[in-house]
Amino acid sequence: QVQLVESGGGLVQAGGSLRLSCAASGRTFSNYAMGWFRQAPGKAREFVAASSWSGGVTYYADSVQGRFTISRDNRKNMVYLQMNSLKSEDTAVYYCTQARESYYSGSSRARDFGPWGQGTQVTVSS
Repeated sequence: QVQLVESGGGLVQAGGSLRLSCAASGRTFSNYAMGWFRQAPGKAREFVAASSWSGGVTYYADSVQGRFTISRDNRKNMVYLQMNSLKSEDTAVYYCTQARESYYSGSSRARDFGPWGQGTQVTVSS
């Protein structure tokens, strides 16, 4: 079982940037795709981005494409989410997660990921 701890959230003005980090321990990190999801108050958890085990292939939700970048460092067991040009609608709790299976083909379904970190709050003021 992998343990995931997110950090880097905070309050930022619209148009600003934040970098989220996720530290993983436990299950072999480099064998699995990693993802970021977010959940705004009153809304379902939604896919943001994912990275293949190597980092060579990445996937993004349409709403963040071109603004967010997911990356990973397998030597450090870390995954990152660089968020630029932030908008008020990006306000949410952001969760780091790992694909359940070693084979990952780009699913954006929350049920294909787990476990989850505790989340980090991102608030974008307009």
